[in-house]
Amino acid sequence: MGDSMHTKPASAQSSLLVELPSIIERLDPQNLFPRPQPLEVELGCGDASFIAEYARLQPEKNFIGVERLLGRIAKLDRKGRRLGLTNLRGVRIESSYFLEWLLPPRSVSALHIYFPDPWPKKKHRRHRLINERFPALARKVLLPDGIIFLRTDDADYFAQMREVFGADKSFHLVETPKELAELTTDFERDFNAQGIATRHAAYQLKPAA
Repeated sequence: MGDSMHTKPASAQSSLLVELPSIIERLDPQNLFPRPQPLEVELGCGDASFIAEYARLQPEKNFIGVERLLGRIAKLDRKGRRLGLTNLRGVRIESSYFLEWLLPPRSVSALHIYFPDPWPKKKHRRHRLINERFPALARKVLLPDGIIFLRTDDADYFAQMREVFGADKSFHLVETPKELAELTTDFERDFNAQGIATRHAAYQLKPAA
């Protein structure tokens, strides 16, 4: 897809949203931040209630939130600037496209996918982000020992997540750290208050043979 593109890092006062000069060349994520640090990405960051707080608690890491809806990604910008975060950026684009075409190989230490659209109707399930292709795409962008953290309230989607990762022998199931599981999204808190449980799973790349 071409060489990595260069983007000027934003200051704490300027917008945290990345203006993509191209959607056919891969990002150089470290060009987006003042300091080179391990990178974590949330695909479908919603209103940024998780990633903004997580970035605040983890200043030794860099974070990118990806969201296609303008109103939601604008909330990432507002929340991040309000907190004075320099280690957070937002990209407005489809998560699946960002994963497959814009992230460089072996650039990410963790992927977070929380409450993706479940597409509950059987005829629409092909639109789900976590599908048969997802583990292979994730494997390309993750660093060795990289981890994928998943959450959903949908039992059928959770079963599909477990199935596709169980079929990929490059990953093994690991525990979600307690401090991470306790950092909930606004959406998640609303669901939990209604008695709807969160289903967690995490998969780590196995060491190369």
